[in-house]
Amino acid sequence: MLILHLDAPFGVFRTFTAGSFRPTAGFITPSAAYGLLLNIAGIEMRHDDGKSVATVIGKELPSVEIALGARGNLPEQQSLFQQLHNYPVGSSGKEHKAATKGNKYNITPARRSFLSEIHAYIALRGNTELESKIISGLQGEQRRKYGLPFLGDNNFLIDRLKRVKQPEPARWYELVASEDASGVREDITRLTITIDRINMTNTKSALFAPTPGPVCEIPDKAWVPVEY
Repeated sequence: MLILHLDAPFGVFRTFTAGSFRPTAGFITPSAAYGLLLNIAGIEMRHDDGKSVATVIGKELPSVEIALGARGNLPEQQSLFQQLHNYPVGSSGKEHKAATKGNKYNITPARRSFLSEIHAYIALRGNTELESKIISGLQGEQRRKYGLPFLGDNNFLIDRLKRVKQPEPARWYELVASEDASGVREDITRLTITIDRINMTNTKSALFAPTPGPVCEIPDKAWVPVEY
């Protein structure tokens, strides 16, 4: 088992949405954590099918179990308003063309959510080869194709990512089963486990909730297999 300590001032973990409001999951998702781990390990996740290099997920990617825990307080939800500028298809927005003097003239306001003050543990088990590559990558020994690791947006960089042998007590995110009779859980959020950008119906997600208080051992319900 390998456990990483992560600190970041900001992060965003988008769900598949359309419209003027762009939400974020309430914590790091297993799919985002998996992508970050492959980045560190120097493993290319995208597959060039000759049509859409940036969207197709590669085949024969390493399988692993991932658990996610919050250190201290949970991240806070923030939001900002942004103007999205584009060249519209057809004649929509043409009344703004003269005023923008040659710039993109279709302007749409949008609200974007993001998380602040992220202090987390990312634990993985079940794949010693991948663990070795991640450790090598953290030491700068693994060749990587990407730039600096980030959390959902290339403006949201990581302050700290290091290996720890024994984590401090944390609130680990557990799968919330429909037959759970323990009552309503607080801070429930839907987290994506695997993604498919070509066919969204193949994306897998589930409801998770942090343990009511910090615990020393990682609960069994916190482990999620990530397989492509």
